[in-house]
Amino acid sequence: MNPNPPFLSVQNVVKRYQQHTALSGVSFDIPQGSIFGLLGPNGAGKTTLIRIINQIIGPDEGQILLNGKPLTPADTRRIGYLPEERGLYKKMKIGEQALYLARLRGLSAADARKEVKYWFEKFEIQSWWNKKVEELSKGMQQKVQFVCTVLHKPELIILDEPFSGFDPINADLLKREILFLREQGATIIFSTHRMESVEELCERIALINQSKVVLEGNTREIKRQYSTNTFLLRYEGTLPALSAGFELLDSKQQVDGSQEARIQIGSGGANELLQEVIGSVRIHALEEQIPNFNEIFIRTVKAPMS
Repeated sequence: MNPNPPFLSVQNVVKRYQQHTALSGVSFDIPQGSIFGLLGPNGAGKTTLIRIINQIIGPDEGQILLNGKPLTPADTRRIGYLPEERGLYKKMKIGEQALYLARLRGLSAADARKEVKYWFEKFEIQSWWNKKVEELSKGMQQKVQFVCTVLHKPELIILDEPFSGFDPINADLLKREILFLREQGATIIFSTHRMESVEELCERIALINQSKVVLEGNTREIKRQYSTNTFLLRYEGTLPALSAGFELLDSKQQVDGSQEARIQIGSGGANELLQEVIGSVRIHALEEQIPNFNEIFIRTVKAPMS
């Protein structure tokens, strides 16, 4: 059960292009003030859904509610969108471009200059003010595009592959800013193929495959759902023969001479496994092997569609 009411509700959205169905009855809710992962392989329908939320195109069926009300053209000013394909004007100076885009989002001239100055100082890009976009590296352009996405203080922020082109230092900077914006009350849709970022940032996800939502929910609960009750045991000594309810999947010796075994538990839990082996070996560590989201993504996408 979600602790927060839905800020954005996608309800049975369908979108067709001639003989191709891009979205087929897609539904999910995004709680207010959360980071929501929108995932799926290329061609699954994610970009189509993002365009519908941004009202670039409309659905053939279904609707999207923002704070319980159908989206209207006026709501676009409440949204910040960072597209995967960047949309900056290559010949325009960075400072002028940021001010122009802020005015398009409804800020007054004074407020636009104030917000642009704040974000340029925060990202330490004041010296880029008179540079043209084409003079910047891909990562530098990405910084500018992110600033232009958030400077009008949108309530809903949609980030499509936001870490593209970033080195680890700037990726960490952007991650901190995403978390900061969430703390300030923004609701964030995060679309990416970087599953490690999903694990670090997202509280809930929806995985779209072949136009349908095939997995949706709380990230922690989803990982638990895909658990195989397998444990990694590191120890010294000779592992005893395991009784019924425990299956030794594999074992190997480590460089330091210790042993490592993967054991699946059919019933019971970690305490029962410890009781099974503790009199025979010296235990170094015991940890459950919970699948990461990269494994879950691959398993779900490769599973036969019903």
